[in-house]
Amino acid sequence: MIIFPDTDHPKLHDILRDGAIGVIKTDTLYGLVGRAEDEKAVERIYSVKHRDTTKPLIVLVAGETQLFDPLPTVLSSTIDNYWPGPNSIIFESPNAPKWLRRNGSTVAYRMPTNENLKRLLLEVGPLVAPSANREGEPPLEIGLQAEAYFGDEIDFIVDGGLVLDGQPSHLYHVTSGGDMEKVR
Repeated sequence: MIIFPDTDHPKLHDILRDGAIGVIKTDTLYGLVGRAEDEKAVERIYSVKHRDTTKPLIVLVAGETQLFDPLPTVLSSTIDNYWPGPNSIIFESPNAPKWLRRNGSTVAYRMPTNENLKRLLLEVGPLVAPSANREGEPPLEIGLQAEAYFGDEIDFIVDGGLVLDGQPSHLYHVTSGGDMEKVR
């Protein structure tokens, strides 16, 4: 396992491109991350988390150009109220890889506020980023806890220090009628 002090390290970029998964501090919680476009990395995350494989993962993007599909019309004038920020938005995304849609037609996207994380996303592409914990357990509060928690099931940790008052992102769903519905 490799421990990085920040997300700007070229070796981190290389191993993510090669399919690595690991723990990174996002703008909400520590996330268990891997490249969204790498099916094997995504499936490893499901296995490590012991996550229900029918539950899709949130995809972090640096900007609208990293979405697999255009924003729904309902969001075109209001997206600045949600992004960047701790808001994940579920909408139809038929061009997203099937392993992200989990037998459905939607994907939850989030654009973080953290500039270091956004630079990483620009460098390696969209990342899946569920909370860094096993299903049903509390998320990690300190990055280095991941070493004892996950052991050799992960490839790296980016230690971002303590998460203060970490809360999961707000989750919204764009309904087929074009309305925004708060899920959590």
